[in-house]
Amino acid sequence: MAISLAVIGGSGAYDFPHNVFGRLRESITLSTPFGSVSPIHIFEFEGLTYSFLSRHGEKGYNLTAPFVNYRANIWALKELGAERIISWTGPGAINERFHPGDYVIPDDVIDFTRNRPNTFYENRGLGFIRQNPVFCPEIREALGKLTGLSDIKTHVGGVYLCTEGPRLETPAEINFFRQVGSDMVGMTLVPEVFLAKELEMCYGSLSYISNYAEGIKTLPYEKGVLFEGTLPSHKKEAVSLAMQEIPSIILKALKEISEKERHCPCKDSMLRYKIRGDVDVDWRNWIK
Repeated sequence: MAISLAVIGGSGAYDFPHNVFGRLRESITLSTPFGSVSPIHIFEFEGLTYSFLSRHGEKGYNLTAPFVNYRANIWALKELGAERIISWTGPGAINERFHPGDYVIPDDVIDFTRNRPNTFYENRGLGFIRQNPVFCPEIREALGKLTGLSDIKTHVGGVYLCTEGPRLETPAEINFFRQVGSDMVGMTLVPEVFLAKELEMCYGSLSYISNYAEGIKTLPYEKGVLFEGTLPSHKKEAVSLAMQEIPSIILKALKEISEKERHCPCKDSMLRYKIRGDVDVDWRNWIK
């Protein structure tokens, strides 16, 4: 049976007990043309069946952003039948209206990655895909509706700048990123969102602000703690609460979108190539 809905868990996914995602039906590992993939868990929730993949590892933060096998992960979800993907991520705030513990539903990205394979169509005359809208508008609408019911402050729209990592950014880099229009900085949405679109999959993401980007606030260096002081101690509870509510919001969003047909541009991102006869209807034949 094709599983048309998928979730990619970001930071903290490995800490959630499985029961917050519904009933675990099975866990599988797929081989892909792009190498190994994280285990994929099949969950059932209120009549929905969806696949779940933890981006950074199963038992802790074992895989930093530049070493995630994004192509293998997206391929595997597509192989299982995924048409829609919702992810989450924990960027740092650049826009001073954003604070740790806030939600942001990004609507655009700036790509500052350097060494990541970012297309399935290497050495092919394919891949000229429009990136407006970057994120699926139907998924963004569902996330906006549901976060609006939460007590957590939500910003609908924001520019996510993706860096290579795993190091954090310098103050000068953050100052530059702010000047070019970035609202937050993270390390994972690129190339995930672009790869999904290459396989005509809808992709949307929910960000929780995990800290202040370097130089946004004057904060003392704290030895031996996460982000070494860019997350003020009085904000830690707000970040924890935002993380705890993510599974519930995403599962409700899955239910919301599952009840509607896709009318977004995402499902037709390769249509021009199909019309020209460059590719057939079997997506597996698009990649060589």
